[in-house]
Amino acid sequence: MKSAMADRNGSKGKNMHKIKYQEADSVLINNEIANGINARVVIGKANGACNFCMRVFEVASGGHTPKHTHAWEHEIFVHSGAGEIFGNQEWNSFKTGDVVFVPGNEEHQIRNTGSGTLTFICLVPSSAPEL
Repeated sequence: MKSAMADRNGSKGKNMHKIKYQEADSVLINNEIANGINARVVIGKANGACNFCMRVFEVASGGHTPKHTHAWEHEIFVHSGAGEIFGNQEWNSFKTGDVVFVPGNEEHQIRNTGSGTLTFICLVPSSAPEL
């Protein structure tokens, strides 16, 4: 049964992978276009994920991602904190437990408007850069 499930999922020969997200290598991003970000690839190509990449972003209070556009979509789950996302040419508030879909080619940016860390999970297709 294990090999049949692996075949259907496109990950033949790979084993299930489980870690605490904080154990994944992190990349700190602090520059003029994005700041206060701790980014991690928690499931990606290195784990045998053929279809999607799961990333966890921790954004410090006042921090933000770059405002950018690209061809692939994002699926976002807000784990904790509060912030705003730019999309449809306007800022929209979000908080813990919210989900956000950003279609491909939509200009977007996330900023932390809360007093604590904003943590969100972001899925992208495996064809997109992992970070």
